[in-house]
Amino acid sequence: MSVAAPAPQDADPLDLAGRVARVTAVAERHLAAADRDAAFPVQALDELRDTGLLGLVVPQEYGGLGGALRDVVDAGIALGRCDMSIALIFTMHCQQAAAVLAYAAEPLRSQLLPTLGAGRHYLASVSTESGKGGHLYSAHAALHERGDELAIDRFAPVVTGGEHADGFLITMRNVGATADNDVALVYAARDQLLVEPAGDWQPMGMRATRSAPLKLAGAVPRHQVIGPGAPFRDIANQVLGPYAHLGWSASWLGTAAGALSRTLGLVRGPAGRKRFDLASELLLTRLSTARQRLDAVHAQLRHTLAMVETTQDITTPANQLLLNSLKITASEQCHAAVDDLVDAVGLQHGYLKDSPTRIEQALRDLRSAALNYKNDRLHLADGRLALLDREVSFA
Repeated sequence: MSVAAPAPQDADPLDLAGRVARVTAVAERHLAAADRDAAFPVQALDELRDTGLLGLVVPQEYGGLGGALRDVVDAGIALGRCDMSIALIFTMHCQQAAAVLAYAAEPLRSQLLPTLGAGRHYLASVSTESGKGGHLYSAHAALHERGDELAIDRFAPVVTGGEHADGFLITMRNVGATADNDVALVYAARDQLLVEPAGDWQPMGMRATRSAPLKLAGAVPRHQVIGPGAPFRDIANQVLGPYAHLGWSASWLGTAAGALSRTLGLVRGPAGRKRFDLASELLLTRLSTARQRLDAVHAQLRHTLAMVETTQDITTPANQLLLNSLKITASEQCHAAVDDLVDAVGLQHGYLKDSPTRIEQALRDLRSAALNYKNDRLHLADGRLALLDREVSFA
């Protein structure tokens, strides 16, 4: 009778790196076509399902991988090195799953968490509306009572991966609410809704997110409200906001780091050493600046993550300022780092689509970062928060 050898002491039962590597291997094969055609990366999503990564943040008791926010950040960086679109798709799904985990009540909790834990159920976020953009704390479209159910009739101008989602978390105005800031977050499975495309998706960058507008209509049981009795602002502040800013920033950092890595590989390779002057002051300065920017973003990302993991109150002005500053800084500095690389390697490898560096795509993708919940809106919020923190305390 044979006995299996014990696992090494340093074995990682989660094997996050191995799972992510499987996804990026698939994504790489379809990357050019997905960007060219603004096509959703269906094959990569299938691999996210097959690896169980869609169940990353769901506890093992519900069949998930039992990962934490730190794992989402690590996976977001690794996926972003390959493709920013798949990194954003993944981290935003994890944001939605984390909201369900933190706030779903029974019977929805027992019904939905095992489904999410199995890693086959892709959740899309529906929070944008015409006239308000992605402002998270308000909603125009209202829930209406329809017998024992809640009726949903919603247009959203931007829904990342919505055409391929298995379920949705939708922001709506509460039943009978008169103020736009009286918001409810509602889960709806795809088969509970009529999901209709409402426009095309032909953006400059992040083309494979396929964030096309959708019209959603249907009805759900009342128990599918997430966090019944909890103010939506709590859900946003405790889960949706931190996951968004950390997940987005990780995706952007990975994208810029991937571009820098591919550039260094080109310059250091045999052909590159013939083409590039490795003693060039312009080349060396631009490489130095790009690396400096990314190290600064990485340090702020890790510091902010540690704050979220350990703080007793995430809503203090200093903590909120740090979270918002991470998003602003990462969106600006990751884009600027890739722009540095354009100057470093010039027209052929910095500007043309067919360069193996993929700098051109990274630059287009990262231009969206400052617009993804606009930095201008965050600066206004941070100005108000700064007035509340006269001691200029640090998180």
